[in-house]
Amino acid sequence: MVEGIYQGKPIKGVLEETNISWVILSRRHAFKIKKDIKLSFLDYSTLELRKKNCEKELELNKRFSSIYLSVQPVTYFNEQFVIGDGTGKIVDYVVCMKRMRGDKRMDALLAQNKVDPSRISLLAKQVAEFHQTAEIIDSEFIQKQARELFNDLITVQEVVLQEFETDFSEVIPRLISFSDDFLKRHAGRFGERNKQGFKRDVHGDLHSGNIFLYKSPVIFDCIEFQDAFRQIDILYEIAFLCMDLEFFGRKDLSDLFLDAYDAILTSFPKEVDKEIFLYFKSLRANVRAKVFLLNSQSEPNPEKKAQKLAKGKKYLELALSYQVELNL
Repeated sequence: MVEGIYQGKPIKGVLEETNISWVILSRRHAFKIKKDIKLSFLDYSTLELRKKNCEKELELNKRFSSIYLSVQPVTYFNEQFVIGDGTGKIVDYVVCMKRMRGDKRMDALLAQNKVDPSRISLLAKQVAEFHQTAEIIDSEFIQKQARELFNDLITVQEVVLQEFETDFSEVIPRLISFSDDFLKRHAGRFGERNKQGFKRDVHGDLHSGNIFLYKSPVIFDCIEFQDAFRQIDILYEIAFLCMDLEFFGRKDLSDLFLDAYDAILTSFPKEVDKEIFLYFKSLRANVRAKVFLLNSQSEPNPEKKAQKLAKGKKYLELALSYQVELNL
């Protein structure tokens, strides 16, 4: 139980932890606190930087979500934490949000096979309309950067060799070879898509864990800490959600989402764009595989470690399936 004061009332909240933040869940609110950390892709190592990133998170997420309320200081006085203006030294900052029901989170509903297809159509409409008005990013396609992004998968090759059967050892080299060849052959089209306005400032982390399926779907937790992760081709954005639905065995919902989205915002003006979409799905599965496999190595609980390894392997198999679909 986490205790403190917010709006003059006691907070009796439950603490949840992610890799880069803590979230305190009270009865009506959620309070997100960024960890005092510095990684290769983010820097929350000072109070000023955490405040700046909280404010940026609020601004960016308000583009598509009404659950984001404010950024507030956290003070400590008389052995008590206070969220909001209060006496005492400011020790941190929090993003204040309305609390949503955990049983409405899309990944939980998918795991129970309780996703209403009509909600997927509404979600696709919501995402497409947001993408229509999102800021267009004018930048060149840099093949070397794209190659390095995919090929970072090699960092988990030792995990694969150590944890999985021998006939799985060539999966990562095979995927890397596929990516190198695909990027070389289609670099021109990737560049054309950027020039045609398909690269936009969007969400950057659009998967089922960041969506609540209420009557009107609620999208939250976009990437604020690294602009490059959020300023992407819109196909790369929706590829994440479609891949995620397929990970849960719901290709039908993936196809439904894509059809409903494309009816509003056409993102496949050329036939080759369908191949690029498959490549993006493979890349998204690649990134998820890497996260689970790396996290498995620091997991002390044997059962949880096995679960992370199993998910990592499943994502690698999914990434490979998109290569097979492309006949490459």
